[in-house]
Amino acid sequence: MHVAVTGPPAPLVVAAPNPGSPLDRAVARLRDGGIVVVVDDEDRENEGDLVMAAQAATGPAVAFFLEHTSGYLCAPISPARAGELDLPAMTEHNSEVHRTAFLVGVDHVLAGDDPESATGRAATLRGLAGPGGASTDFRRPGSVLPLQGRAGGVLRRSGHTEASLDLCVLAGLEPAALICELVTADRRGMMRGPEIAVLAERHDLPVVTIAELVRHRRRSERLVVRTGEREIRTPAGLLRAIAFRALLEDVEHVAFIAGDPTAADDVLVRVHSECVTGDVLGSLKCDCGTQLQLALERIADEGTGVVLYLRGHEGRGIGLGQKLRAYRLQEQGVDTVDANLALGLPVDSREYGVGAQILVDLGVRRLRLMSNNPAKFGGLQGFGLTVVERVPLEVAPNAHSMAYLQTKRDRMGHSLTAPQSAGPSGHTTTTVSTATQELPGSEVTPDDERV
Repeated sequence: MHVAVTGPPAPLVVAAPNPGSPLDRAVARLRDGGIVVVVDDEDRENEGDLVMAAQAATGPAVAFFLEHTSGYLCAPISPARAGELDLPAMTEHNSEVHRTAFLVGVDHVLAGDDPESATGRAATLRGLAGPGGASTDFRRPGSVLPLQGRAGGVLRRSGHTEASLDLCVLAGLEPAALICELVTADRRGMMRGPEIAVLAERHDLPVVTIAELVRHRRRSERLVVRTGEREIRTPAGLLRAIAFRALLEDVEHVAFIAGDPTAADDVLVRVHSECVTGDVLGSLKCDCGTQLQLALERIADEGTGVVLYLRGHEGRGIGLGQKLRAYRLQEQGVDTVDANLALGLPVDSREYGVGAQILVDLGVRRLRLMSNNPAKFGGLQGFGLTVVERVPLEVAPNAHSMAYLQTKRDRMGHSLTAPQSAGPSGHTTTTVSTATQELPGSEVTPDDERV
């Protein structure tokens, strides 16, 4: 099974970094065949990775990685390169928390009889980088783990995989890298913050953040364009609708706007994933449709706010047909997480980089995010967005949605503690309730009045 490639290849990053900036120093070091440290946001992994261009890999360089990292050496490559080398996904059931696209491990034939050695892995890395080569040049499984980067790079997914590939392209090198997470000296934990700075200074390693790379690409590239705008009368009130097209996906999204977000300090925002069954048909199996209506009412009542409707997110990114197949499994007693996995699909494959770009286009900088998911919408620093508050958006469970909401709470980390009361038809009201119908295992106190 191959990892699906959506959209055209990522555009080349051609604008040079500002001279003397941390990004400029990192790119120069990579161009010279050296190693750099790449750090992500605190609300994501909050980790530092050693990074170098795969084409520059040598035995001593790989030995340095093995000395200071977990040793789980990964090699990000482009979707095109993964296809050229016929590298399938490591597993059909990818439940890795950050949805990293692991491919099957490989060893290059030139790695000889000691492919696990630093010298052997360096040979494999150079083979992965190319150019040229063929699938038959690699034995599988092997000791180097290729990762398939997303089209669009860090503007699509703010991870070390995409950052390393973008850095290689900026350096004028093949889009293939070696990355691995830094660990503490006793190897019992991940290295963070001050410890990373000390190691980088000791070994003269440039440090760059993913946020810096995102900011650089945002200045030189535009991946969303406005396609239409009109005021629309909704049950919540008169709202301005602006349609956006994502160039990487050729998908149109729409933002519903109350007031002027550019004039507000902390804008009330809902980033809503498309759900045809819930949003259009009013399905009682999920809380999507009710959340959408409640979010529209809230921005209308407040006078300023944005509800961003992201298409292509159906079924947490698996699509409508697959979602209906998952429903069949759920009717047989499997929860929403295991149903996706049983179909060989990720639990959640949604990405929010395009959504972040749309909010920036609308003039949003600081937002109060309506969401029950504490992990939603991380990695925003490079986009210039700050979540100053997460505003609960709870709706009451009904007989059809109870198990689904309980799974979201217990297995997906959603904060669902004080559901509202449900009407006889199963439709929820939008008034606050402090007691009544609980999710099994919830603890509700009388002063808990979250909506």
